Order: sequence, then C-alpha cells, then structure tokens
Amino acid sequence: MRRLRACLGAAAAVGLTAAGTTALVAGNASGATAALSNRWYAAAPYLMPLDNDPPDPGAIMDATGLKAFQLAFVLAPNGGGCSPTWGGTAPVSSDAAVQSVINTIRGKGGDVSVSIGGYGGTKLGQVCSDAAATAAAYQQVITKYGLHAIDFDLEEPEYENTAAIRNEIGAAKILQQNNPGLYVSVTTAGTADGTGWFGKQMLLEAKSQGFTPDNFSIMPFDGGFNGGASQTSALTNFNSVLQSTFGWDQATAYAHEGFSGMNGRSDTGEIFTQADFQTVLDYAASHNMGRFTFWSLNRDRQCTPPDNGGRTSGTCSSVAQNSWDFAKYSVKFAGATPPDSTPTPTPTPTPTPTACKAAWSSGAVYTAGDEVSYNKHNWKAKWWTQNETPAATDWGPWQDEGAC
Repeated sequence: MRRLRACLGAAAAVGLTAAGTTALVAGNASGATAALSNRWYAAAPYLMPLDNDPPDPGAIMDATGLKAFQLAFVLAPNGGGCSPTWGGTAPVSSDAAVQSVINTIRGKGGDVSVSIGGYGGTKLGQVCSDAAATAAAYQQVITKYGLHAIDFDLEEPEYENTAAIRNEIGAAKILQQNNPGLYVSVTTAGTADGTGWFGKQMLLEAKSQGFTPDNFSIMPFDGGFNGGASQTSALTNFNSVLQSTFGWDQATAYAHEGFSGMNGRSDTGEIFTQADFQTVLDYAASHNMGRFTFWSLNRDRQCTPPDNGGRTSGTCSSVAQNSWDFAKYSVKFAGATPPDSTPTPTPTPTPTPTACKAAWSSGAVYTAGDEVSYNKHNWKAKWWTQNETPAATDWGPWQDEGAC
C-alpha cells in the first residue's frame, strides 16, 4: 500500500515506572504548545515530513485553513532495537528535521499528531518486550515533541501478529492513562464488511484490555472499492462491527468511528475523486462520525500528466485537481470554511450603447470619413462609395465601428 513505521527500545520500559510523571514531562517538552480541539486532530491528514517530496505545511495552511497534520511514520530501527525512529532510519532522540516542521506548523497556530506503524517496516510492538516497554518507547516521542495526539496505524503485517497487537493496544492504554487529554486514534485496514478478520481480532484485543480510544478508523481502499458509495457502505458495516464488539448503540459507535481514505489513485488502481470525498464527508457529517482523514498531503497535488500514465504516485494524486483540493475536505470536517481557491471573476462591464448614425442609403454617395448605420452597427467610409452595402471585410469600403 503506502506507509512506513518505526519501533522503540526495550530499555525505555523503565521510563514508565514513574507513571504519574510522564504527562508533566510531555507538557514541558521543547516546542510544546496549547492543544487544538479534538476535532482538528480528527481531521488531520497524513504528511510524510522526510519522504515523498514533502510539501510546505505553512503553504497548505495558508491555502486551505488546515491546522492539524498527521506526521508519518514512527517505526523501530531497521537495525533492530526498541527505540523510536522516523521511517526506521532517523532516531527520534536526535531529530531536528521533523522538529523544524512541527515548529513551523505551531508557529502558524496549528499542531500535529504523530502516527506510528503503517504498512511495512518493523513496528515497536513487534520488537519491544511487552506493552510497558512499547509504551515507554512511544512516550519518548510524546515527550520529545510535546504531543497532544497520537495515532496507532495497525495494519499488515503487524496486525497479523497477536503478541505485537497485544503490545500496541496495551501501550496505547498506558499512554492514554499517563497523558491526560491525549487524543488517541487507531487506524486499521478496511474491507467491504467493515474490516477483516485481523482487524476484528484487534478490536477484541482492545475490548479485552478495557481500552477505548477516541476513535477506530478504517481505510476503505486497496480492497476492491469503487468510489464513495462503496466506502460509505463499508463504514455502515464497520459501525455494526463496533456495536457488536463493544455493546455500543449506533450513535455511540459512530462517535467512535473514523474514515481514513486515499486521495486519487490507490495502490491497486481504484480512483477516488473530489466528488467521492464529498460523498464520504456528507455521510460522516450526517452520522456524527468521529474522524475524517486521508493519505496523504504529499499526494494532494496534480501529476504531470494528470493521470500519471495510469500509475500510482507517492507525490501526486493521478487525478485532475488543484493543489490541496483534498485537504479542504478535512478542513470542512473540522468545522472551518476553507478559502475559495478560485477567484471570483471580475464582471465584464456592459458598454454603453452608441447612438446610431443616419441610416445607410443605396443611392447616396459617401466619401472617406462619412458615417452611417446599418443592421444596428455604425460604419465609417474608407473612401468614395455608392451602393456598396456595409460589411466587415478588409477589402470593402466600410469599417465597422460597433453596435449602436
């Protein structure tokens, strides 16, 4: 599909022994800022800050009114160990590049969530010894960046590993307890019936641990979907899964349910246009859903040519669009009004009609400069003429002066 992940060190488990202090540490972290409303974290589109030709988040904020970004992905080190890295290669502990991106966003009044996991790479839950060690690794990320929100992207191949999912869900619960007010989202694969067997096992693990995040989101793409209607059908079915798993009524299930789409051409060749995003946004709004996001802002711009030769790209959408078209749907979900990217055209002034000259006569003689009217236009003689009907030709004796 389209994602990266990272994992953190087992030695970090000792960081949770003083559970009551972790939230204070996060609150005093360098670069920490006041939290946005949860609605903004629920609307934050994914942005890879180090890969896939990262766009300027400040420019996106100016163009769309977007305030929150979902930075992706934190993974275990490619060389092994239970310590957080960006994409498996850049240690969070020594990071300055992503911190700079975050500072830019916060300097303009926005904020970020950080996404852990994704499709591919080694996840912390796979290599850390237990839930406490996994949580301690993620706590380093929360503390480093002063986070108010975090996203657990649990999908292939990690969510097929029972022990890894137990660690991830356990870590999410610990972080939620130790960081009061932390917005926690869980994102997993989507299927026509909501989510697949492994996704349902992940939900059962959350139930068994007594863990309830702010929302569970599905990704209804890369699974034989065909436009927005097929996605809303999957969301309806996922709502039933949430009801049956947790014993929630329909409204409670929708309040904990989220959508994570893919703009443009998906990895498997599905096409999701702006109209499809509007279909899902209307559904989400009418059912009071808890989250609406997409993968990714790196792709929220037009390819050259627009269809990218029928290929999927990590840096453009492969559909016709203006830059940041899809980000505006997240802005609308958050309750803000994106600026109109299409300037209102200046009306062309209607010219004041010119009075008509004396009517042309076939018997009259006209010399250069004489003016007449014919068929509601004024005409000027270029030279001597008689019985030559006014007509707009380069070689004729008459020059058209416009309507009268």
